[in-house]
Amino acid sequence: MLLHIIPILLYVGPTFGFIQQLPSPNILLLLTDDQDVELHGMYPLQQTTKILSEFGTKFTNAYTNTPLCCPARASLLTGQYAHNHMTFNNSLNGGCNGHQWHTIFEPRALPVLLQKHGYQTFFGGKYLNQFKGAEVPPGWNEFYGLHGNSRYYNYTLRENKRNVSYANMYLTDLLRDRVVQFIHNVISEHDQKPFFAMISPPAAHAPFTPAPRHKGVYSHVRALRTPSFNTPSKDKHWLVRSAHRLPNSTVVTVDEYFQKRWETLLAVDEMMVTLVSLLKEKQCLDNTYIIYTSDNGYHLGQFAQPFDKRQPYQTDIKVPLLIRGPDVPVGLLMHMPVSLLDIMPTILEWAGLLVPNYIDGRSFRYELLQMHQMNPLSQQRVLLIEYWGEGNDDTYNPACPGQHTDHLAECTLDADCHCQDAWNNTYTCIRDFRFKRDRIFCEFKDTEKHMT
Repeated sequence: MLLHIIPILLYVGPTFGFIQQLPSPNILLLLTDDQDVELHGMYPLQQTTKILSEFGTKFTNAYTNTPLCCPARASLLTGQYAHNHMTFNNSLNGGCNGHQWHTIFEPRALPVLLQKHGYQTFFGGKYLNQFKGAEVPPGWNEFYGLHGNSRYYNYTLRENKRNVSYANMYLTDLLRDRVVQFIHNVISEHDQKPFFAMISPPAAHAPFTPAPRHKGVYSHVRALRTPSFNTPSKDKHWLVRSAHRLPNSTVVTVDEYFQKRWETLLAVDEMMVTLVSLLKEKQCLDNTYIIYTSDNGYHLGQFAQPFDKRQPYQTDIKVPLLIRGPDVPVGLLMHMPVSLLDIMPTILEWAGLLVPNYIDGRSFRYELLQMHQMNPLSQQRVLLIEYWGEGNDDTYNPACPGQHTDHLAECTLDADCHCQDAWNNTYTCIRDFRFKRDRIFCEFKDTEKHMT
């Protein structure tokens, strides 16, 4: 079997140099949907946590740059902030899978760069919310992209050259089978190329449908009763401050969604075990970087907000990030602040590529290599978090109080008509970790201006 070789940039003191030829590393990225950290969202992934934490590094201060699916995913793929890649929200008008994405940003996204460098690439699952399967995006050798937003049954995938619909196949399990076959095929080739595989299952996104084998596993669990649970707050911005205490019926719904979110993640945990076992069986686990993260977090009852993301608070902006692979420290807790933006430049350096100057993210490859002499300045970091409210005439729900001109959004009966977004729920925040401050400062597009 022939292995593709690239010159690996090794640190040998005060300067970098190409020291030795090593096999190109494989890269496996598992991206979940709306998975929180603050509310113990990693609890169902016991085996994943063991595999990646005990044999890798767990990041304790990882954040999304935008707490919403499409902008966050576009940032992960480009390494750029939303104000640079112009995907502002989940709508086509907001740039999600729109003209600028297709013509400017997608052609230079992560899979394109890796494919040009000799990688075999795979994508399976939710791509961008407005992806409708017209064609395979550039850079993917194998592509199984979900049409639209996350769902577990009754979905359509763009499967390479055609669109295929499924009614009764649980999506997470199908994605597991597709990526297993891809890895098996790549590793079995005589002229073995390195692979980059990105899997994006629907968990833990609504409609929170667990696999039948996992239904009811957490029926005894309630939503985490944090100090702010079902407690309206008067020191937040107006949208959150307008929340009223949730009635018991809505609290029951919050508990049910909490349970089901955990149950959807059990199939993801099984998928990770299957993939790691396959890599170990094929004797390529030690040369594979495995990344586990989510596009954004989620709240369930905090400040009497029923369930959603979109807000600049820890539940919504903090995400899981666990990594194992060549030279990744084992059993380490990494407290250095990082953003989803940082994943792309880190992957490029792992693959032996230079990081383009238009990328906003900062590679943390060096910090992982040099944990024994960590630069204190790496802890003194400020992260940018931004969001554009989606409320407009079309987001009005006549079943709830209010009117079209209020431009409120995400107002639903199961949330007791608490509107969880608005046209001016638009903000720019600085998540500041300098000098052990650990604080956030936000400016909103409203008459109140800021929040600390």
